[in-house]
Amino acid sequence: MYTYPYPRPAVTVDAVVFRKPASKAEILLIKRARAPFEGHWALPGGFIEMDETPEEAVLRELKEETGITGVEMKQLHTYGAVDRDPRHRTLSIAYFGLLSDNTQTASGADDAAMAAWYSTEDLPRLAFDHLQIVQDAIRAAGENHLF
Repeated sequence: MYTYPYPRPAVTVDAVVFRKPASKAEILLIKRARAPFEGHWALPGGFIEMDETPEEAVLRELKEETGITGVEMKQLHTYGAVDRDPRHRTLSIAYFGLLSDNTQTASGADDAAMAAWYSTEDLPRLAFDHLQIVQDAIRAAGENHLF
């Protein structure tokens, strides 16, 4: 292992998962069980582990926090505003995908107090910069004909 005399940013992943059970698209959110933003709604996600790729991390975090599996995720964008996380300097690689199996039930687990589906037209206040990520994902989903 190398050590460096200067600070480095942490790297996380965020999952924007859509479903379309009826005429309007919905997005999967979690209620955070821990600080920062404890009790606020956010995208499922978390820190990349040292032995996994970002693609593996986003699927692992999605499963750990919501129980949802089998979503084909596509990389959206990397978000890196200096103040996006109050704990420290954090970069997040966001992914988006469409849940095709609407029979799966989402439930909060790990560091998510709960999980719920929200209409993309009626979102709660979101933690971090997740509103920007969601808005970008909605645009990308339209461009990719997900719904």
